[in-house]
Amino acid sequence: MEDALRELYQEVILDHGKHPRNHRHPPEANHSARGYNPLCGDQVTIYIETDADGRIADAAFEGHGCAISIASASLMTEILRGKTEAEARQLFDDFHRLCTEEDFALEQAGTDDQDALERLQVLSGVREFPVRVKCATLAWHAMASALNGGGDATTE
Repeated sequence: MEDALRELYQEVILDHGKHPRNHRHPPEANHSARGYNPLCGDQVTIYIETDADGRIADAAFEGHGCAISIASASLMTEILRGKTEAEARQLFDDFHRLCTEEDFALEQAGTDDQDALERLQVLSGVREFPVRVKCATLAWHAMASALNGGGDATTE
């Protein structure tokens, strides 16, 4: 990864980590789940409000953890609005591949939302540090659990 690009990615992660978007508990949330990463202690609760058409009207989170974990949750909540549950699940699958598969190209993604994946690409550097993949994907695991009826999600 180019140094300038790596520096930009770090700035985005630090910005979202220090100033997370949607860090709140929305009163109208009709799906929620907690996520826990026992390796580093990151904890997150994801809140999702779906509308009558099954689209995500609002997404938010509460919790604490490392900058990567918080930045990922922050970015995720911004990206999920307006998506169907199926689109959210596909984004999770593509994001997980982005974080774990070295040869994964955005053109291989199952989602039609290339803009979302490009925004999430800032977290792709965790591939080089496998233990950090769990930090980046924690909120996504909790989101999937919330859409599946709630409960706890873990990165183990």
